[in-house]
Amino acid sequence: MTFSATPRRYLMCRPTHFAVTYRINPWMDPTAPYDNALAISQWETLRQTYLDLGHTVELIEPLPGLPDMVFAANGATMVDGRVLGVQFRDAERADEAPAYAAWFTERGYPVSMPKHTNEGEGDLLLAGDIMLAGTGFRTAHAAHAETQEALQRPVITLQLVDPAYYHLDTALCVLDDTNVAYLPEAFSPGSQAVLRQLYPHAVLADRADAAVLGLNAVSDGRTVVLPVQATHLAAALREAGYQTVGVDVSELRKAGGGPKCCTLEVRP
Repeated sequence: MTFSATPRRYLMCRPTHFAVTYRINPWMDPTAPYDNALAISQWETLRQTYLDLGHTVELIEPLPGLPDMVFAANGATMVDGRVLGVQFRDAERADEAPAYAAWFTERGYPVSMPKHTNEGEGDLLLAGDIMLAGTGFRTAHAAHAETQEALQRPVITLQLVDPAYYHLDTALCVLDDTNVAYLPEAFSPGSQAVLRQLYPHAVLADRADAAVLGLNAVSDGRTVVLPVQATHLAAALREAGYQTVGVDVSELRKAGGGPKCCTLEVRP
């Protein structure tokens, strides 16, 4: 099959203040060393990769004391110019929510703030005309109804069951309007059945792919930007007709993030 790319507009946050000083997911170890300069260098390579692919990258100012603000995907969800803000589960990230909401408000976009825990595109992924919505660890199930009202798209709930894949975007990547890649074991039996019905030709990842956050990838419909360590997944994507670009964001993975975590899609 031949796939076509759509130019995208992304919002990113430079990891100026990146650090691993607390533990709010299984990937984080505050006792392990981290390299802020390396995190910035890897992030810059990711940003340049998007630019080289013809996409637009906008930047939000990083704020001191918010080391996870680099993970812009968690800052909001935007569809058709409508923005749904976020409410983080963990106090360590709470101040990111108003910062991202302000970025959109300052540019004239209406922002709806949720009443329930909702961690943005970490758990809310636009797939064609529908929203795939994860729950189980972070985003509350009640937030799915809020998402449908705010963004005016049908929402499909998917239950996550493996703590290592606590956000939907660590277990599933939207490849184009009609297909996804995912790790079946990260989902409940019922959600696996739903995914099989919705995406009979999905690209399936294995545990080795998921263990390097290979599914935390970004696709423009033709080219998939994913962690370079996810070699099995990259080969499967190419076999399915997609192009792949591998990037090394292993330093950011120490906080539980990959390419998608760093990338919030702006859909005016």
